[in-house]
Order: sequence, then C-alpha cells, then structure tokens
Amino acid sequence: MKITLIGGHGKVALLAQPLLVQAGHEVRSAVRNPDHIADIELTGARPVVTDIERLDAEGWGELLSGTEAVVWTAGAGGGDPKRTWAVDRDAAIAAMDAAQRVGARRFVIVSYFGAGPGHGVPEGDDFYPYAQAKTEADEHLQNSGLSWTILRPSALTLEEPSGRIDVTATEGAEVSRANVARVITATLEHESTIGRVIEFNDGDQPIDEALESLD
Repeated sequence: MKITLIGGHGKVALLAQPLLVQAGHEVRSAVRNPDHIADIELTGARPVVTDIERLDAEGWGELLSGTEAVVWTAGAGGGDPKRTWAVDRDAAIAAMDAAQRVGARRFVIVSYFGAGPGHGVPEGDDFYPYAQAKTEADEHLQNSGLSWTILRPSALTLEEPSGRIDVTATEGAEVSRANVARVITATLEHESTIGRVIEFNDGDQPIDEALESLD
C-alpha cells in the first residue's frame, strides 16, 4: 500500500515507519525540517519536506497524489494555542478533504484517549485548544466518507513494546509509544478497524487479537 504519513519526525512516527516499511508498504513521510531527512531515511521511508501549516488545497493535493492511505500522527505539541488549532484541527481537516479529492480512501488518525464532544475540558483550561481541536478533527473524519479509523491512545510512555493492549477500558491509563506504532501498523491490516474509534491502553491482549475482537 502507498502510504503518506504526516508528522514523520514525531516519536510515534519514527517507531511506526520502519514497521510499515517492513510490512511491505511504500511510505512517504512529511516533515517540516530539512534537518530531519536523514532520520526519516533511516526508517526506510521517503522524506518529503513541507510545512503543513502553510499548504493550500493544491499543495495538499500534490502531497497526497498517488496515496492509498494517510496516517496522521502530526501535532503541534501543545503550548501555543494558535499552532494547536492550525495543526491539530485545520491542517488535519485539510488533509482529510484532500484525501477525498485524490482518492486516498484509507485514513488513520492518532487522537487521544478522552477526545470527543464529552471531553469535559473547560474553555479556560490550557488543555482546551488541544482537546477541542482533536475533537473537531475526529468529527470531521467521521463525517468524511473516507474509510477512517481514529486511534485514541492513553498517556504515552517510552516503555519497550509489549505488543499487548486493552481496548475495553473506559478510562485512560498509559500506553507505550512503541505499542501505538504497532497498533497503527496493525490497523491497516484489519478491516475490523474501519469506521472505529479505538481507545486503548497497554494491556494483556495481543494487538492483532484485540483489533480482531472489534468485529
């Protein structure tokens, strides 16, 4: 499958890209900083330097041309509300719209555990822009007509991958970035994930088995 991954130099993305390549996918990885090219090449993905905050509709179309699936792992990283809205909501929505236009039917986005209309973060809270931006992006994807999956991992850690998760929890706990990378890769292999919002923590169930249980 031809995949374009947005946010290629993030910690999860750098772990996911070699797994996607090993699974036989052709991966293009969008990064903003040319200094990150070598890091992307080490994963086996092909780097594409672009600033997703500045892309217009034509630019998004060029970036996603020929793509069969989009994996969105980009994020502003918090701290600057203006950038959070620009990246986590506006750029994500622009990517979804472009995916529709160019025929990239599969779209997997990494959100966060607890996103959604009931996220409960008050507007005056510093976390509100992130919570609401992710919520609005997720809702746009759900209404896009694409073959979408929304992944909502809980608090991210740097632990080694266990290859096991819990998709039944109703409250967030922790999940390793390495396990999130494995979930991204497995998600593209399981049709049971299409049209699903998947909240997950580290757990006891093998990732493939957990995703198959969604049928």
